[in-house]
Amino acid sequence: MELRLLWSRGLLMHPSILWPMMLIYIPGTVYGYYWYKEQLISTWNEHPHWQIVFVPDSPTASLWFALAVLFLWLWPRRPRNPWIRGIRGVIEALGVVTSVKYGIWATAIILAGYSQGSALDGAAWMLMIGHSAMAVCALLYARFFRFGLWSLLAAALWTFLNDTVDYTFDVFPYLPSELYDDLTGVCIFTVLLTALSVAAAWACRFLPADAREG
Repeated sequence: MELRLLWSRGLLMHPSILWPMMLIYIPGTVYGYYWYKEQLISTWNEHPHWQIVFVPDSPTASLWFALAVLFLWLWPRRPRNPWIRGIRGVIEALGVVTSVKYGIWATAIILAGYSQGSALDGAAWMLMIGHSAMAVCALLYARFFRFGLWSLLAAALWTFLNDTVDYTFDVFPYLPSELYDDLTGVCIFTVLLTALSVAAAWACRFLPADAREG
């Protein structure tokens, strides 16, 4: 069997793959929002209420991606209505950009904390494995989506806005305590990672198939 069959559309879009994926993604997304419970409550009580939508970064990323894959699975045809097509495109682009970004971000932040003395316990390993899988899945499925450049631009603007709100109003995800004295560096890394994630989404979606595979 050729290695490329492992990431072929026929395999990745097969129900035997999609069912387990959704059985992981949907409960995982719900648990992700629960994981942010304390920060959501704190933000609601201590910040303007509009900022709360910028708090649960990773579970919202997995929500966008799960919706995008469900659309692709259950309604594979391109919608005729331009509004529905546009909304679906933005959801797909957000799913890819934010899953790549926060999948890498969470893993990198945990390892950065560990390098400065933070414990690498079972919860940390669980988070790293789960978030790394988010990024990998987004890159694998991006080429199956149909979002256009305008949808990708909208996803990019939203994600950069999220970064701006996070580090301007201090609603970024909780960090290992060892990293709070490196907050400027974390902010710069986050913004650069957004740019990298947008570029990765563009490459996976728009480069010719032979360029993506070669």
